[in-house]
Amino acid sequence: MGESNPDKMNSENLREDGNKHFKSGDYEAALSSYTKALKLSTDERDAAVLHRNRAACYLKLEDFEKAEKDASKAIGVDGGDVKALFRRSQALEKLGKSDLAILDLQRCLSLEPKNKVFQDAVRNLGVRAQEKVRFMSTTDSRVDQMFHILLDPEEKDVEKQQKAAQNLVVLAREDAGAEKIFQNDGVRLLQRMLNTKKSDMMLAALRTLVGLCTGHQSRTVSILSALGMETFCTVMAVDNEPISLAACSVLHAMFDALKEGMTKDIRGKEGAIVLDPSKELKSMIHHLLEMLTQPSVSSHGRENSLNLLIKVVPRKSLRDPNNGMTLWVIDNGLKKILEVGGSLEEIPGSLAVTETTRMSASVLLNKLFDDLKCDAERENFHKLCEDYVRSLFENHGMDGKLRAIQTVSCLLQGPFDAGNRTLELSGIMDSVIVLCASEREIDQQVAVEALIHAAGKAKRASFITANGVTLLKDIYKKNENDAIRIRALVGLCKLGSAGGTDFSMKQFAEGSTLKLAKQCRKWLCNESIQASTRRWAVEGLAYLTFDADVKEEFVEDKAAMEAMFKLAKSQDKTVIFAVASTLVNCTNSYDREEVDPQMLELAKYAKQHIPEEHPKDKKEFVETRVRKLLIAGVVSALACMVKNESPALTDSSRELISRVFLALVEKSEDRGNVVAQGGGKALIPLALEGTEIGKTKAAQALAKITITSNPEIAFPGERIYEVVRPLVSLLHLKCTGLQNFESLMALTNLAGISERLRSKIIKEKAVPMIEGYMFEEHEMIRVAATECMCNLAMSKEVRELFMVEGSDRLKLIVLYSGEDDERLRRAAAGTLAMLTSLEPKICQRITEVTAHWLEILQALLLSENIELQHRGAVLVLNMMSADKELAGKLMESEMFEILTVLAKNEGEEKKRPVFQAAQECLNKAVEYGLIKPNLTTESD
Repeated sequence: MGESNPDKMNSENLREDGNKHFKSGDYEAALSSYTKALKLSTDERDAAVLHRNRAACYLKLEDFEKAEKDASKAIGVDGGDVKALFRRSQALEKLGKSDLAILDLQRCLSLEPKNKVFQDAVRNLGVRAQEKVRFMSTTDSRVDQMFHILLDPEEKDVEKQQKAAQNLVVLAREDAGAEKIFQNDGVRLLQRMLNTKKSDMMLAALRTLVGLCTGHQSRTVSILSALGMETFCTVMAVDNEPISLAACSVLHAMFDALKEGMTKDIRGKEGAIVLDPSKELKSMIHHLLEMLTQPSVSSHGRENSLNLLIKVVPRKSLRDPNNGMTLWVIDNGLKKILEVGGSLEEIPGSLAVTETTRMSASVLLNKLFDDLKCDAERENFHKLCEDYVRSLFENHGMDGKLRAIQTVSCLLQGPFDAGNRTLELSGIMDSVIVLCASEREIDQQVAVEALIHAAGKAKRASFITANGVTLLKDIYKKNENDAIRIRALVGLCKLGSAGGTDFSMKQFAEGSTLKLAKQCRKWLCNESIQASTRRWAVEGLAYLTFDADVKEEFVEDKAAMEAMFKLAKSQDKTVIFAVASTLVNCTNSYDREEVDPQMLELAKYAKQHIPEEHPKDKKEFVETRVRKLLIAGVVSALACMVKNESPALTDSSRELISRVFLALVEKSEDRGNVVAQGGGKALIPLALEGTEIGKTKAAQALAKITITSNPEIAFPGERIYEVVRPLVSLLHLKCTGLQNFESLMALTNLAGISERLRSKIIKEKAVPMIEGYMFEEHEMIRVAATECMCNLAMSKEVRELFMVEGSDRLKLIVLYSGEDDERLRRAAAGTLAMLTSLEPKICQRITEVTAHWLEILQALLLSENIELQHRGAVLVLNMMSADKELAGKLMESEMFEILTVLAKNEGEEKKRPVFQAAQECLNKAVEYGLIKPNLTTESD
């Protein structure tokens, strides 16, 4: 007898394992077995079979490129291997190579002419190929036709042209359509459309280009090369807001395509393109920076350029170590951004700006500063700002001084530290005070705004109070220009609120703040004043509403609230921060430190200042204010503020809005109203982006809604899956016990809805954290975690964790079923009932994890709580059904007597489920022959 080859034997065993896995539908396991077998196989024929089998796995797993390669290797050994040929034809068809797929199928048919599967496949593939050719040819002709209609100078049918333009845009959104446009000389034709200078044509061309560039790196590079960045910048610079915005969208799509590379679904179609886009990106950003200071660029073009820079320059995540692009922009473009931030259209030769351009410049400066990694980088930023402001201030006369002060204001609204440093330059603050008394309106306006932004720190506020309050009062009382008066009023408001919520620290005489607030509300409601001026009235209220008397009067003034919400929904997004600040003050949703009573006594003894809470900031007043805001429509205003993407929606604004939402859902009866007005939808992005505090507050608001509302109604469709991640984030140890508890309650609700939601919770790595909270000292958190685990146990993945050898999970649940706390026992017993019902193997393990298992079961059945009795009875029934020997152990104990008593309580309706489960346990015992049937009961 010849010697057997152990490797060959092992290879054959692995192949058989692979076949078993494949038949049972576990294609990943089959693939693994075939791959291991291939490594051990020394026979060419065996290897060919393994490659053929692996091709079948890859087909099932939809990895068609690997399926084609493996099938080709098998065919290389045996050209007549029909299985391999058929599998390769399937892979080729999926890869879009229908012509090659048909050749393989025809070879199969020539080898087995009577095989019906091959006959049908050839016929079906032929039909599909013809359809594809027909579709492609019709698409080709449609593309030609559209461009002909759009570019024909004789075409007079406007409606026909509009339809062709719309069709072109729609076609470009699909990758196949975009590719057809691209292949049919589309880029040159789109350039011709741009050159017509007709608005409709240009918009259609730009929107089509967005489709061509989105997610496709090679087309983007080609389009950029053919049209040039100059073309897009020229179009974006036009004084036509929709066209400028459309050009901005094209460039945004280009940046994304270059930065992110290819999206998954396009990767196969586009092929493996290796490209380092940094050169193109730098060139594009250079052009955007140049646009900022070119006099010919429109105000919309300038703002769109800033907004693009905000989106594409700073790192998406601070975990990315490379902030090289930010440093490059600071070195090459910081002074250009500052020039926009300090621009004043009233001064001859200034750059054209919109109402929101300076806010965009502040946001960009802030994002650049936040993206710096070390003191040396920050010091360089400070120095560049100081040099620029000093040069303007000292070398360009009166107008230069004015622009320097405006630049300081821009910095104070952005990177506050840089603003403070420039404010402290020699002569700046004195000039601000002097300009307040100037006769030129623009001087007064700029100086007052600078005072408002400068009065942020208590030290500086007291300096300005000493030097500027008289001037501001003078301007407010005597100036005839509302735009300046309202700014002077805001300056007074900010100084008047320097004590914050501290009732005892008031800068002005009793009643002054109420008078200022009344005037702010009056201006806010006066629609004859332009919105950009009325915005300052909200700024004033943002400061004054630190005072509880002002809050109370504001929520009584329905017209003022509605006027503010209308402004919040308007195109002017610079008002977002002021509205959010006012609402945070009215709802008292700012952070308040709880004062330690002992420290308070010490402070009094040392004669230190002690903050005092206003009597109208007590809980009942706050709740009433919240109710009035809800009635006035605060939720729809907040939802609108979140929905419209704008540079003004900064992370700090998001945090303020999140704080307000959390205050609005504090009372469970208000949550349905918040959801109905779009609050649930608005909270999801707030919980995923922004500051850590903001995300946590929004996640907690989501948790409160999920606990008391039906989650499927509150978050319809796919939105419900987006709620999971924010809720899981509240399980982290950095969160408070209340946040942990509310997250567990909300996740319990979600876990009870569907397997897909349970999978999402598991995928977000929540299970280990939930397990951790099952050991928490606080009993409510412990119960909530156990209840959550009970619902998650419906998922096989979680049940398997309870079957892991050497784990104490099952032991903990069994012991919790015997605890004193009824809610904990109910949750634990429910988990055990679920586990034993779905995994009978667990029944035997219950008897092994603790010697007290039997008395715990008996205690459940003897409980006065019907729910605990029912869970216990179901648990015993599951254990008896799982194993006859285990049933014998149970019947030998006192369990038999307990079940007999429970099985007699048929009369009481509420005890019926317990009676039925107990009866089934006894029937099971009879079936096993462990007890005899009760003849008396039967005859009765």
